[in-house]
Amino acid sequence: MISVLVVDDQVLIRAGLAALLRAAGFTVVGEAADGEEAVRQAAEVKPDVVLMDIRMPGMDGIRATERILSTAEPPAPKVLILTTFDLDEYVYNALRLGASGFLLKDTLPERLIAAIQTVASGDILLAPTATRRLIEAFTKQPEAAPPPELSSLTARELQVLRLVGHALSNKEIAERMSVSESTVKTHLNRVMGKLGLTSRAQVVVLSYDSGLVKPGRR
Repeated sequence: MISVLVVDDQVLIRAGLAALLRAAGFTVVGEAADGEEAVRQAAEVKPDVVLMDIRMPGMDGIRATERILSTAEPPAPKVLILTTFDLDEYVYNALRLGASGFLLKDTLPERLIAAIQTVASGDILLAPTATRRLIEAFTKQPEAAPPPELSSLTARELQVLRLVGHALSNKEIAERMSVSESTVKTHLNRVMGKLGLTSRAQVVVLSYDSGLVKPGRR
């Protein structure tokens, strides 16, 4: 059963989300009204997923995400950002810090439930508008030279990095490379270890930032 920490400064929204998740079979292990409380509770209850609001008094959701992911004992929780603000800076910052997903608060309940299950399994999930705008932003960026860290990767690891950047699942990558899913996971773990990454979302962002993956190309 997936355990969830719900973070939102509005008590009615927080209570409503908690009730929805409990009804859907999740275990709500805590509720926090601000970033500092979220950091403290995440360390105490060690949830599988943190459902994180962005704009809150004091420490906001972006800084709380950074604190939670940088200080958590393995395995770190997955952070799913849920907000009313569909702004590029939030998407970029959240993903670069290691958040696993980004949804807007007008998301349908069934999509939110599926999103929590998706990020808990290790995949990433973005709101459709956020995905489109991310691709548009990367399309406008000038050609980038691959960072020197990529030279430490083997040919197979680079291939996995590129395919993850194209948003393929481990199963799809395994089929593309004619290997097992466990082999893909091994390669991906080595990529993340060599590059100092902690989430699949960071792998995707780096693949675009480095120019290894270009929007619209397979």
